[in-house]
Amino acid sequence: MRVRFFVGVLLCGFLAGCGSGGSDEVVQCQTYWFDVVGACLPSNWKLLDRAELTARGVPEDVAVAFQNEESVSGQFPTVSVTREPLTTVVDPQAYSDATIRSVAVLPGYKLIDQKKVDIDGVSLPVHVFFAQPLSGEPQRRFLQVSTVQGQSGYTVTALTPITVQSSLESEIFTILESITFKAPETPAAN
Repeated sequence: MRVRFFVGVLLCGFLAGCGSGGSDEVVQCQTYWFDVVGACLPSNWKLLDRAELTARGVPEDVAVAFQNEESVSGQFPTVSVTREPLTTVVDPQAYSDATIRSVAVLPGYKLIDQKKVDIDGVSLPVHVFFAQPLSGEPQRRFLQVSTVQGQSGYTVTALTPITVQSSLESEIFTILESITFKAPETPAAN
């Protein structure tokens, strides 16, 4: 499991690329459903679907990613959702705790905060930390929450520069708080 989370953290760095605590701020968003993951995306965020991720060389364990259309300090804030098949039944809180331990060994790791979000009725910690997974790259800020749905473990990781405006943090928490693995109900046929 440790390798998968390290890969997920590195992947966020790749997706963030280079370019030219939640607040009470209300963020308007549009609800989307992507295969197995639902989220509400603020208007300045875009979906990086599986075809685009494949074209960028992103591993198959990334179910979906979202990217802010505006760069911040030369980086595009990114939220990715990775999926890991589980061979045994794991409680969502135990899985979340394991992911927190797995990233604590990253170079430059420093715990900043833990906040709570509800994912499909389960209260889980959002682990906010700094790390520098790649030498020669700047240290970055990560917001990460993990859960279990069926026989899969999911980790949602947001990647930003160290310092962000409260409006960007609000957008990220809007996405994290809206994550669901329960498919929307389809309207009854007439």
